[in-house]
Amino acid sequence: MTFDVVQHSRKLSKLIELDTPFVTVTLLDIRGSAPQVNGAKALVTASGLEWGTVGGGKIEAAAIEFAQEALKNHRGTTCKLVTWNLQTDIGMTCGGEVKLFFEIHNKGEWNIAVFGAGHVAQVLIPMLVKLHCRVTCIDSRPEWVSKLADHPKLSKVTHRDPSSRVANFPPNTFFVLISKGHATDLPVLTKILTTRDAPYLGVIGSNQKARVLKRELAAAGISPEKQKAFVCPIGLPMGNNTPAEISFSIIAQLIQRRDAVGVLEHKSKSF
Repeated sequence: MTFDVVQHSRKLSKLIELDTPFVTVTLLDIRGSAPQVNGAKALVTASGLEWGTVGGGKIEAAAIEFAQEALKNHRGTTCKLVTWNLQTDIGMTCGGEVKLFFEIHNKGEWNIAVFGAGHVAQVLIPMLVKLHCRVTCIDSRPEWVSKLADHPKLSKVTHRDPSSRVANFPPNTFFVLISKGHATDLPVLTKILTTRDAPYLGVIGSNQKARVLKRELAAAGISPEKQKAFVCPIGLPMGNNTPAEISFSIIAQLIQRRDAVGVLEHKSKSF
């Protein structure tokens, strides 16, 4: 088997474009039996082998498992050089050693759940997918969800009870509640506050809406301390009430909070 530089470059570019965490595995040396040559490469994501091969069989299975564990445990860009005994470390009957080089590229996952697909969401979401994040939009109205353009970083969900989807999101998800009104935001807000902690929870609306929400949350038994976990009005206090400027203010607040809690690898900007 030979290493296809062009195919590797294309696949690598796609992973980088889509902000997908990945590990490049390179076979540096082997003493023993393996159906591959030194310099062979494979690309591994959290889902498994994405492209290429470093020999197949038990060697490759061990390399994939090691790469996936590295993605769970390491943030940023780092490298690891390992030497495994084919018999004692890999479980092969033949003797020998394999030397593998792992390049781990993992900025971290920034997951944003947007409840609502209305006018603000139609502007906000196309802007969000330009950032290093994964966006899920949930709404009970299929006609609004379908208006959002497909994008590899966007998942579109139509569900009659959006609040039932809250449990599906991973830890550290940022929640943006911009649905069609108070009656549809409240069940989602209540579910989030009673079932999980979130690094960011914003609800669209006015100061008056915030007071009404807190009154109804208190009636539902949610403590004043817990009520401090959400922001309403959503976004930084800037701009006007057009969907575009509301979206800019929301994104500014999301980035501000993301950097404060360290969801992603963050480095000082230099110009």
